[in-house]
Amino acid sequence: MEKQVILSVKDLKKHFQMGKNQVLKAVDGISFNLYRGETFGLVGESGCGKSTAGRTIIGLYDRTDGEVIFKGKDVHKLSEKETFQFHRQMQMIFQDPYASLNPRSTVREIISEPMEVHGLYPGKKERIERVYHLLEAVGLNQDHANRYPHEFSGGQRQRIGIARALALDPEFIIADEPISALDVSVQAQVVNLLKRLQKEKGLTYLFIAHDLSMVKQISSRIGVMYLGHIVELTSSSELYKNPCHPYTQALLSAIPIPDPDVEDKRERIILKGELPSPMDPPSGCVFRTRCPRAMEVCARRKPDWQEIGNGHFVACHLYSDGVSENENKDMIVNIR
Repeated sequence: MEKQVILSVKDLKKHFQMGKNQVLKAVDGISFNLYRGETFGLVGESGCGKSTAGRTIIGLYDRTDGEVIFKGKDVHKLSEKETFQFHRQMQMIFQDPYASLNPRSTVREIISEPMEVHGLYPGKKERIERVYHLLEAVGLNQDHANRYPHEFSGGQRQRIGIARALALDPEFIIADEPISALDVSVQAQVVNLLKRLQKEKGLTYLFIAHDLSMVKQISSRIGVMYLGHIVELTSSSELYKNPCHPYTQALLSAIPIPDPDVEDKRERIILKGELPSPMDPPSGCVFRTRCPRAMEVCARRKPDWQEIGNGHFVACHLYSDGVSENENKDMIVNIR
């Protein structure tokens, strides 16, 4: 059965004017499709543009260029009425569970407000019952409905944020680093909750994070971002088994292995230099100033986005300019 594309991002750009002659290129031409019912992970270092991409996709930021097609319609060309309906279908879970909830509102008011705005469950009793149902769905109980956000732990607040995102029965949820502000012991609980809700409700996720080891647990496909560009995209299992872009290899080499013998023997890839400024990105390949395998062509020309295997895409001159298969294989083996 053919997969159904629910979201298509085409050459999306989001630039910020920082001064008279300065432009910050936070997102500089990314493209990918999301299929109904899947989780697509978007990963990279802080400052790579992944959160800006998520906010531009949902319409919190106006795009600079490109298209965001959701169920056949361009998100940034919707009428006011269509935008109102669109917000019922796509919701967002924010990174900071402390800042994303109104401290002056009770949990019941926070979760029921979207229903009131969109005219769902018009009766007060119906809305309260819906709030109770959502709280139980995210592992809380009815007694929590009349409390305020400051009375909860970070993990509980994030569960409240998830319940609010589910209030309108959306089809698509953008989770913007939903676990990065949580304790490690709570992160797995929230990830398992998201996976359970996806199975029960048929949700589609765009999961934004910087922790590759955690993204693997929830994502079916992963896109790796660097300085506003996606440099590699493939299935979760393929990315860990066969990372091809030097940046992906460096990221994976930083993940500790819980086996002292293996950890002592493997080679860690240390990237040199600082992350370049998105206001003055390098010419050609944006990763070349930190890449241990940079070539002369990397400074002259931007690498093509190409498929090197079944659904495995990469933007790197190592795969377009004839670098030997053995050399690529050696590089992959050395990071393990």
